[in-house]
Amino acid sequence: MTKEDVAKAMMNLQDRICKQLEELDGVSLFVEDLWSRVDGGGGRTRVIEDGALIEKGGVNFSEVHGEVTSMMRNNTEITGDSFFATGVSIVLHPSSPHVPIIHMNVRYFEMDNGVYWFGGGIDLTPHYIVPANAAKFHASLKLICDQYNTDFYPKFKLWADDYFFLPHRDETRGVGGVFFDHISESQLLSKQQLLDFCLELGDSFPVIYSEQANLGRNVPFSESEENWMNYRRGRYVEFNLVNDRGTKFGLVSGGRTESILMSLPKNAGWTYNIQLDEDSKEQKTLNQLKKGIDWISFIDQ
Repeated sequence: MTKEDVAKAMMNLQDRICKQLEELDGVSLFVEDLWSRVDGGGGRTRVIEDGALIEKGGVNFSEVHGEVTSMMRNNTEITGDSFFATGVSIVLHPSSPHVPIIHMNVRYFEMDNGVYWFGGGIDLTPHYIVPANAAKFHASLKLICDQYNTDFYPKFKLWADDYFFLPHRDETRGVGGVFFDHISESQLLSKQQLLDFCLELGDSFPVIYSEQANLGRNVPFSESEENWMNYRRGRYVEFNLVNDRGTKFGLVSGGRTESILMSLPKNAGWTYNIQLDEDSKEQKTLNQLKKGIDWISFIDQ
């Protein structure tokens, strides 16, 4: 299997996901923007806006290659002289505070010395945490992971807790999910099996999000709940600009800024020194933005 084979598989994955998300939204369609990178490669940015469910979202495919610059060396873990990277990244910001933000990314890197690895993850960021809904999300991820390796879910779940975390706020971004990086054949499965795992995670994305979206998309919401949604979106922006490795790599590798920052919401807010009632659902959500919660234990609640 060549790197070109992996890129083609990732491109086809983007097509399948976009088709299903358009069906889920029911109103808006993706608009495609093709782009090229001066130093090698390019991609397809697809954005959907102002839909029945999705206020703003994107499903990006990229296939980039070129010299490992000093800036990349200083800001990433990449070594070697030249690189190849391909993958699909997704962020969806819904229009309802009762539907969570969701992110997914699957990616492949190969260096000129033959070293390669897969990475990726999927995580859920509810504006209001409903433990039973979080349990359904985690149970779906565990089912996928267990088909490949029963160690995957517990390992990748802990990895997600540590990765999707805002140190400057001492809170997780949401209820986590799974995250993995620098996974190669020598460590776990064959190269084909690792690609299959990434593709299955990607193909499961629309199904998993459909379940989460349908639990809340028809629930009425107030202006104060909408304001809270924008406040929580502000936290999402902070993570993506300060902590996210993919954002950093894209910017230091000369990627297309518009496509990289597609992950940011259309609207967000920062309320200074917000004060909440201890019994409010907003405060209860903040209280659950912690590492190490066994969300699957809430499956029957």
